[in-house]
Amino acid sequence: MKRDSTTRSGIGTTLRREWRLFRKNRGLFMLALPGVLYKLLFNYLPLAGLILAFKEYSYAKGIWGSDWVGWRNFRFFFISDTAYRITRNTILYNGAFIVLTTIAAIGLAILLNELSRRWLGIHQTALFLPHFLSWVVVSYVTLAFLDQNGGFVNELLRRLGADSVKWYQEPAYWPFILVAVNLWKSVGFSALIYYAGILGIDSSYYEAARIDGASKWQMIRSITVPLLTPLIVILFIMAVGGIFRADFGLFYFIPNDSSFLFAATDVIDTYVYRSLREVGNIGMSTAVGLYQSAVGFVLVIAANWTVKKINADHALW
Repeated sequence: MKRDSTTRSGIGTTLRREWRLFRKNRGLFMLALPGVLYKLLFNYLPLAGLILAFKEYSYAKGIWGSDWVGWRNFRFFFISDTAYRITRNTILYNGAFIVLTTIAAIGLAILLNELSRRWLGIHQTALFLPHFLSWVVVSYVTLAFLDQNGGFVNELLRRLGADSVKWYQEPAYWPFILVAVNLWKSVGFSALIYYAGILGIDSSYYEAARIDGASKWQMIRSITVPLLTPLIVILFIMAVGGIFRADFGLFYFIPNDSSFLFAATDVIDTYVYRSLREVGNIGMSTAVGLYQSAVGFVLVIAANWTVKKINADHALW
């Protein structure tokens, strides 16, 4: 009895302490409430729908009444020729995006740090503006360049005496086009993150380096990049976690969903959307989405474990 009384007293003390903490910081909790509700509604509540990956969904029977099919939805996806193609495209494109965006963003951040404060705002705006454009708008800009008849690139080729190219029917060009478009749209946001990291570096390091006669390149190589490494590693681990999730807008709107380009532009996300729209197979689409999430989770754990083995201070946990 004494032990039970002590346990209840300890629980009561903990609850009172937590309530006092809540009352003291209720303003901060209220500010966080919209974000918490958003996460609950759009990230946690839909998890119940993962059960559809193991069912043959029927609109008449509903989610809980539909028949169990076990791993059949996964098996149907993996034995198809499409599975290898879209998985390969997703990984290779995202791998290229991660590497090229990181290198370009760090380079631009270093250049921004060397600019005069008078022109800094203009350059920041020019870099950051594409991030706010929707992929629909970007797709029309791309079409203005690549349209077969009146596109800027084909018009330039004709004036130079070369043949015009049917861009939306030639898959060979699209790996380069998609990488270039993604870099143009996303590099500005990443550059500003790294620029903020550079501003957080103690200026005394640079002052000491100048006194020692170090050049700009030596300061970048020996001060800026090493001190940015923790930020680079954190963003890299987060990016690796999403390597199985392609940007739907990029791969759907920019190629105009052209069937001629599926070999080069089809990724897991566009395949799932097309399966829902054309075939209506909700079970298989859910199975593919679960496959993406599971592999992404494993990749985050593996990337963090690898970083922790190399340098524990740079790991996320």
